[in-house]
Amino acid sequence: MIEALRTARAVLRSLRLYYGDRPRRQAMAALYSDFVGPGDLVFDIGAHVGDRVAAFRALGARVVAVEPQPAIARVLRLIYGRDRQVTLVQAAVGRASGEAELMLNVDNPTVSTMSDAFVRAATGSIGWDGQHWAGRLRVPVTTLDALIAEHGSPAFIKIDVEGFEAEVLSGLTAPVPALSFEFTTIQREVAAACLERCVALGLTRFGAALGESQTMTHRTWIDAQEMRAWILSLPHTANSGDIYAVGPGLLP
Repeated sequence: MIEALRTARAVLRSLRLYYGDRPRRQAMAALYSDFVGPGDLVFDIGAHVGDRVAAFRALGARVVAVEPQPAIARVLRLIYGRDRQVTLVQAAVGRASGEAELMLNVDNPTVSTMSDAFVRAATGSIGWDGQHWAGRLRVPVTTLDALIAEHGSPAFIKIDVEGFEAEVLSGLTAPVPALSFEFTTIQREVAAACLERCVALGLTRFGAALGESQTMTHRTWIDAQEMRAWILSLPHTANSGDIYAVGPGLLP
């Protein structure tokens, strides 16, 4: 009961943060409009409370929102359960289908993770004080390829799964026009692995947005080597951001 109340409090905090900031919502829609248009299909991998779902729907896209945490999945069903253009999938995404252990942060569900390495990197790190992954839960795991086989090929994939991004991309073999993945300065090697996988998938140009700015940091798109060097140059206090990857035929 106490853990459920702590999780509920954290979810309410996320709802206020991610839905209550109108300028942030507008900036997010402007950013995603370079990749998403009316009628496009988008995969939101690690949907959390669905603020990105809201942005994609505002742009007229259909959304497959994937979230493994039961409490968060219930919130998504309450918000989007009647929207026929949103498909909710309660599962994690990885390199192979099956089951795996999700490490729950009941006080901050947005950083619950499938990655032991992420938890080790965060523990004791500056900026991650007070984070604890005390809960454990077995959850179903699907792959991007399986989602494509079931729902169709997306115009854009957003991936935000707390250090498990490279595993998610390992389950994708079909080409897509564009995607984004979160990175952190405590696990720059994961970002490097994601860049390498993107290049293998034919995504060759990259941009970045730091933190929750929803604003690209580069005036021009750069290649994987330049992006890797930029990530390595960031101070630890930069903390996190999103890398955007596009193929040669889709440069905003």
